[in-house]
Amino acid sequence: MSGTLYVVATPLGNLGDLSQRAAELLKTVPVVAAEDTRHSQALLHHLGARPRLISFHAHSPEHRVETLIEILRHGEDVALVSDAGTPVVSDPGASLIQSVREAGIKVIPLPGPSAVTTALSAAGLPADRYLFLGFLPRKGGERKRLLAQAAMSAWTVVFYEAPPRLADLLTDLAEVAGADRHAVVARELTKMYEEFRAGTLAELAEHFQAVEPRGELTVLLSGVGVTPPVPTASPEEAATMAADLLAGGQTRKDAVRELVERLGLSRNDAYRIVMELK
Repeated sequence: MSGTLYVVATPLGNLGDLSQRAAELLKTVPVVAAEDTRHSQALLHHLGARPRLISFHAHSPEHRVETLIEILRHGEDVALVSDAGTPVVSDPGASLIQSVREAGIKVIPLPGPSAVTTALSAAGLPADRYLFLGFLPRKGGERKRLLAQAAMSAWTVVFYEAPPRLADLLTDLAEVAGADRHAVVARELTKMYEEFRAGTLAELAEHFQAVEPRGELTVLLSGVGVTPPVPTASPEEAATMAADLLAGGQTRKDAVRELVERLGLSRNDAYRIVMELK
């Protein structure tokens, strides 16, 4: 009998997010196909697992798919993992899964973390319908077409982006969607320095031109006609909360972020309230 290809979601950062089912599988499966074997080795070491590791990424040679299919045909199970989150979602794996299915071999998903759904769950934007565009091309006609599609979407649009290109993405979106369109940048999800920064595209572009971002980034653009969050507190209540945050040891920068995230204030209003406190 053939083995089974398991598509295994792994943590975005916090190892506690690995499901018990995924942990048990990775501790027993004989072969793991990993996007980056060195990265996955750290997770496997944490679990005390010692499977055979095979590199499988976007630039793997074509025969690597056949190698994995032969392993499956000989009755060994294989777990497919990416560096973080759910494989195939802006990660390699689709060609392998298609070929495995065409070979009549079973494919079983083990669901778990995904930066898309994690960011949507805490961004404060509608998530009943959304458009996921992943990483845009760096330049050219396809980039322009996708930017225009994002600008016209009635749904929340989700992107992935690399830190050096974040400011360019926000600037390009501001040009096609309008500088006042609301957006959220989610950074380092589930990790120690996790951050959600909300504001207009102009505000976010200005911020990330001045402050170089680090870590994994997910960008969420509000849909056409979606209004920014309505503040849930009066200026007096916001000032009281800001004073409490500062008294509790928060920096002014952190206090501004808290007011934006918890009260729905614009970054400019939150900054003004915090800076006016004596």
